[in-house]
Amino acid sequence: MGDTTETGLPRALAIAWGMQDVPQRGPSRGLTHERIVAAAIEIADAQGLGAVTMQAVAKSLDFTTMSLYRYVSGKDDLLRLMQDAAVPAPEQVDLPDDWRAALRTWAGMVRDAYRAHPWVLEIPRGQTVVLMPNTVRAADIGLAAMVGLGLTDEEKIAAILLISQHVAAMVELEQSLAEEGGVAVTPAGLELLRGAITAERFPHLAPIMTAGGYVVGAEPPEAEAEDLDAEYDFGLDMLIAGLESLERRRKAK
Repeated sequence: MGDTTETGLPRALAIAWGMQDVPQRGPSRGLTHERIVAAAIEIADAQGLGAVTMQAVAKSLDFTTMSLYRYVSGKDDLLRLMQDAAVPAPEQVDLPDDWRAALRTWAGMVRDAYRAHPWVLEIPRGQTVVLMPNTVRAADIGLAAMVGLGLTDEEKIAAILLISQHVAAMVELEQSLAEEGGVAVTPAGLELLRGAITAERFPHLAPIMTAGGYVVGAEPPEAEAEDLDAEYDFGLDMLIAGLESLERRRKAK
C-alpha cells in the first residue's frame, strides 16, 4: 500500500518524518503536507472516511487535484498520513509510578485518540503504521509505563500490541452500536427469542438470557455506555492480570 522512495522507505513514512523534500516551484507553493492532511482529516471528521478523495481535498483547499500529487503520490499515502496525524501522542506524559496504573493511563490515552477520530480504525494497519512518528511515540510511552514490569522487551512489545488491539476493538464496538441506534426489544420479542434460545440447544447461554443478560436494547443509551465502559475495564484488567501472572512465573524460574 502506497509508494516508496529510492531508499525503500514508504513515501508516507518519509513524509511523516520530514525526510521528503517539499516542492519549491510551481503553482502549488502555497500547499504543504500538513495542510493537505489537515484538510483530509476535516473531511473525514465531517463526512466519514469514504468522502475523502484527492479531488475533494483539493477542492477544499482551492487547488487542483494535480497540485496535490506534487506532495502525496496518491490516496493510499494520504490515508497513512491521516492515520498518523489523527492519533497524536504527546511528547511528555505524567505516568503513575505503579506500572499497572501507568498502563491504564496509556490505554486511556490511546482510547481517547481513537474516539476523537474513529474513522482511523477503518484504515488497514500494517508494518508501515508501527514506524510512523505518532505510533512510535505512543509505543515509547507504553514501554515507559512498563519500566517496573519484569518482562523482556519482546514481551512488553507484545503487551502493547494486545492492549492497543483491545482498545481499538472496544472503540469500534462503541462506534458500531452508536451508528446502529437503539434496538428496542419488547417483552413479546424477548419471549420469542427465549423460545428459540433454549437450555436444550444452548445450555450455557440460555440461563444468562433468562436472567436478563445478553439482550441489547432494553437499557437507555447512558446505561449501555456504562456497560461498554465496564467491559473495556474488564478486558484491560484481564490483560494486566495476565502480565502480572507472567511476571511471577519469570521470577519463579
